[in-house]
Amino acid sequence: MHTLHNAHGLNMPKLGLGTWPMLGPECTTAVLSALDMGYRHIDTATAYNNEAAVGAALTHTSVARDAIHVTSKVWWDQLAPAAMQASFDASLKALNTDYIDLFLIHWPGREGWNMDASLEALAAIKASGKARAIGVANFPLALMRRAFETLGIPLAALQVEYHVALNQQPLLDFCRTHDLALTAYSPLARNQVSSYPELQRIAQKHGVLPTQVALKWLLDQGGVAAIPKAASVKNQQSNLDAFKVRLDDEDRALIAGLPKHKRLVSPDFAPAWD
Repeated sequence: MHTLHNAHGLNMPKLGLGTWPMLGPECTTAVLSALDMGYRHIDTATAYNNEAAVGAALTHTSVARDAIHVTSKVWWDQLAPAAMQASFDASLKALNTDYIDLFLIHWPGREGWNMDASLEALAAIKASGKARAIGVANFPLALMRRAFETLGIPLAALQVEYHVALNQQPLLDFCRTHDLALTAYSPLARNQVSSYPELQRIAQKHGVLPTQVALKWLLDQGGVAAIPKAASVKNQQSNLDAFKVRLDDEDRALIAGLPKHKRLVSPDFAPAWD
């Protein structure tokens, strides 16, 4: 499994298992099967209501805890320092673990949010040793600049929606400049990539699936990880097999020509993206 490392404490496999919106036994079973298959990166969050289900898998798998990268996240309404600490402690308990490999702010807070205090609280959690690395999710470029350049918080990763139909080059350039990993969620555009004629053509050329083409396009990029949700053994194996796909310059040019403005995740509390 290809792994991303950086100076901010990150040690994260490029391909992970996204667990939203799986719950309960379905989630536990999916995580266990993924770990058996060779996955070593599991993504969860307080808001997914499945940390306990992931924790059950961590407890029952034969894979050592220190061989598994676990990401979890604190919700945007729990970003005051005391509330964040309480949320983090609850995540540790639910996951039945002594530490979290990567702990993220899931979304920026709303108007009036004290970003400085939240990021300092996040840094304190890292300093405690109970989060090996810290980061943020769904932060636009302006907030990333403030967090990293003005406050100097030791962020290790940014998690955002990223796929063949959504351009994230400015954020990717920022992450590469500052040695952050970029984790792509919804990397298959909620499976819409299977309907794109261009991806169908590339997939037919290589004898693979359009989803594997879309996933390999991300995994081929330096500093980028991807966390497709996959409940079934079949889909988990399909995503893992994306590593075997060999895209050429013609394929990449075809993907580059796709429209890049399809944002699928933008709730009413989302920040201004540009």
